[in-house]
Amino acid sequence: MDELTLIRAFLSVVDHGSFSAAAREKNMTVSSVARQVSALEEALGVRLLNRTTRHHSLTEAGDLYYEQVRTLVRQLDSLRHQAASYQEAVKGTLRAQLRTSAAMHLILPAVPAFLAENPGLRLYIHLSDHLVDLVENGFDLAVWLGVLQDSNLISRKLSGSHRIVCGSPRYFDIHGEPQHPADLSKHNCIVYDPDHYGRTWRFRSGKESIEVRVAGNLQTNNSSALMAAAVGGLGLIVSQEWMVRTAIAEGVLRQVLSGYSVRPTDFDAELYAVYPHSSRLSPKTRAFVDFLVGLFKTSGT
Repeated sequence: MDELTLIRAFLSVVDHGSFSAAAREKNMTVSSVARQVSALEEALGVRLLNRTTRHHSLTEAGDLYYEQVRTLVRQLDSLRHQAASYQEAVKGTLRAQLRTSAAMHLILPAVPAFLAENPGLRLYIHLSDHLVDLVENGFDLAVWLGVLQDSNLISRKLSGSHRIVCGSPRYFDIHGEPQHPADLSKHNCIVYDPDHYGRTWRFRSGKESIEVRVAGNLQTNNSSALMAAAVGGLGLIVSQEWMVRTAIAEGVLRQVLSGYSVRPTDFDAELYAVYPHSSRLSPKTRAFVDFLVGLFKTSGT
């Protein structure tokens, strides 16, 4: 039997004034409580209680031990309660690694409202497009692009690969809107140019499939630069719907060729919230994942 159980039996006897009262409080027999107190005395190598058939009293060692151990057990119970509260409430510090584009264009603008709903929570957000070991780096969760490979992680899909073509109203006022993918050959197309992308945009509508070789006077490997150029009226871009959703709602960008699905690359661009596998998902992680799912939820994903 663990020593803490024995200590609690001893404290109960002293606090309740008798073995029988302690036994009733613990729903045990008197003999069981007595055995636990005797076992504690044997473990300590000192008598804690002077016993008669009707009464007991603390020995000098017992009195000293009682005062000290009562304080320690109360502190332990308080710490246990505090620790358990983290499994019951959304509180503490949440460390999240977020994909830069998703964070900058959709997640971070919504964070103030999320924190207002969860005043006991603090966020530490690390922006990176690299997949890292979450446990080793101390992250509670991450937002990643692409297929999850690590079986030690749990994933929850936030968004499918739903890309759209868009540009600014100012650009369209000057150059007009493309009505068919083939029209893009006459437009300035801003090219997103990391390693796995190219200059060919692939469109599909029903049975119709068309590939268009696009060109323009700007290419970049940064999605924020891509979007800023489009908002500034430079040309047309292909972007994930969630990245330009707010800009379209505010009227600074406008979608074109909405009757076509578009893929500028074969790279899987589905977005996931991922977190370490655990039988007990903390309330703070669950709350943030639910927040992300609601944020990305749209009829197009």
